[in-house]
Amino acid sequence: MKKTTHKVLVTGGAGFIGSNLIEYLLEHTSDHIINLDKLTYAADRDFALNFSHDRLTFIKGDICDASFVNQLFQEHQFSRVYHLAAESHVDNSIENPQVFVETNVNGTFNLLHGAYRLWMKQPGEFNAAFAKAATPPKFLHISTDEVYGSLKDDGFFTETTPYAPSSPYSASKAASDHLVMSYVHTYGFPAVITNCSNNYGPRQHDEKLIPVVIRKALQKESIPIYGDGKNVRDWLYVTDHCRALHEVLENATIGENYNVGGHNEIRNIDIAHHICEILDRIQPRDDSQSYASQITYVKDRPGHDYRYAIDPSKIKEDLNWSPDETFATGIEKTVAWYLKKYTS
Repeated sequence: MKKTTHKVLVTGGAGFIGSNLIEYLLEHTSDHIINLDKLTYAADRDFALNFSHDRLTFIKGDICDASFVNQLFQEHQFSRVYHLAAESHVDNSIENPQVFVETNVNGTFNLLHGAYRLWMKQPGEFNAAFAKAATPPKFLHISTDEVYGSLKDDGFFTETTPYAPSSPYSASKAASDHLVMSYVHTYGFPAVITNCSNNYGPRQHDEKLIPVVIRKALQKESIPIYGDGKNVRDWLYVTDHCRALHEVLENATIGENYNVGGHNEIRNIDIAHHICEILDRIQPRDDSQSYASQITYVKDRPGHDYRYAIDPSKIKEDLNWSPDETFATGIEKTVAWYLKKYTS
């Protein structure tokens, strides 16, 4: 039987996770993909403008523009939405929280309502074209584990952990999660949510921790680590995340939410030392000193959460997903990718 082909919208498809997701979908599905991205500072313009495929179309646009979003849905008749577009840098949210509310909350609302107007006749009833489809339309909202706040030295975030966001960024993502679930409960809207741990891998923006450590090391500059460096994050290789997203969108029950994590809890300072050890081995300094000598502790971020850690049992049990990459294998690939980027 021929596999159903969908018209898929990926918002933020020029970003770190979005660009990797598009490559994954092109390889593993027969869908036609629209990459919608505003091309802010965080976007990979080269990927958006120069990466070509006969099943990929790039559209520059802003999810905060409601009329544009509605027109886009009506024109392209999407049956799948992966919503990744977001302002995501915590430091920036502290400096300018307004743009986080505008993009992460209002932008999400525009997408939800655009999809609702296209797919549904009224609450609980699909429009005829989508009611007769072989598979119903679906909206996947990609969120973060930061909506849960901070953990102590033990315990894990689960899908029932109460929300307790502690930065304007995480608060705006928590608000968008609640909006999505309100559409599920009020309108019978076909949406699901994922909350992921820290991603790493190719095409992550230069401002994030792992690229910063690699770049600063190679440039022989101080490698800045917030506070005492003992903050703990759960790290997930981006391709494993993309595989989880596709699995959830295609197979999860409407209204479900899934935590996606790598079971790789590592302190920030240990991340820095691990990267330095890899660079010492594959790209040693001219003076034979370790890159670790460049590590410098800087003033901590306001409201810096101590520890994030996800329990991914639900997605493993329900959808048979688990990460393929360990941190040891994933970080080797990541360092190699950035080494080529920063030295070529």
